[in-house]
Amino acid sequence: MTIKIDRSGLSRRQLLTGAAALPLFTILPRRAQAAEFTYKLATGQDPSHPVNKRAQEAIDRIKAATNGRLEIRLFPANQLGSDTDLMSQVRNGGVEFFNQASSVLSTLVPAAGIVNTGFAFTDNEHVWKAMDGGLGKYVRAQIEKVGLLTMSKPWENGFRQITTSTKPIATPDDLKGMKLRVPAAPMLSTLFTALGASPTPINFNEVYSALQTKLVEGQENPLAIIATARLYEVQKYCSLTNHVWDAYWILGNKKAVERLPKDVQDIVYREFDKSANDERADIAALSKSLRAELQAKGLQVAEVDKAAFKAMLGKTSFYKDWRGKFGDEAWKLLEESAGTLA
Repeated sequence: MTIKIDRSGLSRRQLLTGAAALPLFTILPRRAQAAEFTYKLATGQDPSHPVNKRAQEAIDRIKAATNGRLEIRLFPANQLGSDTDLMSQVRNGGVEFFNQASSVLSTLVPAAGIVNTGFAFTDNEHVWKAMDGGLGKYVRAQIEKVGLLTMSKPWENGFRQITTSTKPIATPDDLKGMKLRVPAAPMLSTLFTALGASPTPINFNEVYSALQTKLVEGQENPLAIIATARLYEVQKYCSLTNHVWDAYWILGNKKAVERLPKDVQDIVYREFDKSANDERADIAALSKSLRAELQAKGLQVAEVDKAAFKAMLGKTSFYKDWRGKFGDEAWKLLEESAGTLA
């Protein structure tokens, strides 16, 4: 899959307010009878991100398979509010479905953040062993305790990388004192604090302007986000640290989902699961191809010694502190796939 970053002259403001979202909606013939259920799915990602492409495909399949009984409208790029706003909306039923990263979801469901443990996973083989196994099952159970339903297996956000405007990050020492944007996620804040940086929580819909105005020097996100959000326009360096892996969860308002007939619910789960597999494959492919594409856009991309960062982290109380917060049961499930964490 190739991401076309050029927007044919559309401003970034137009992109975020929905001008570029229109191609995502399939133009369907007008129905003589309205849908029995009309729901919304909100995401924070740019319309060109695989999350939105695969979500729209699931939506189209759901509408077809239910003979139009359930119609879901997709609202990408934080059109309906910031990530934290949307988390409240999906809980109160203002939005029926929402895509959320584990890192941000952890502010509501602390256990969701265990998948973001710094330098825990080295590759996708270990990730999916955990997320499609015991650890994923454990996290889903914790999410459902707060009244949200996980509508499928986890989707992929990907391994997160550091970008900066002032200097490349080649060693852990380069992070000392750096003002770095992070999502409102305790795990990422404590990770970068332990590494000597100055993490600054900012909602994603404000990241571009925060970088543009030099409110922060850098940020960290997977390559697909760096590309689709055009962060390369306001950043100069990208260090491939793989410091954290992050999941996406398609979340549903429990009452809204349970209002659907059982056969419709089954179709929703089935189709979002299928799109989860497709989106995972997209991100895996993009993780390989985007390095060259971003370099062509002027971003200086470099490998780093990841072991040096993990070793420095291991000298702090980071792992001990988080093991205490997550508890032995969850930590054991993490280490079954990630290996022993100091």
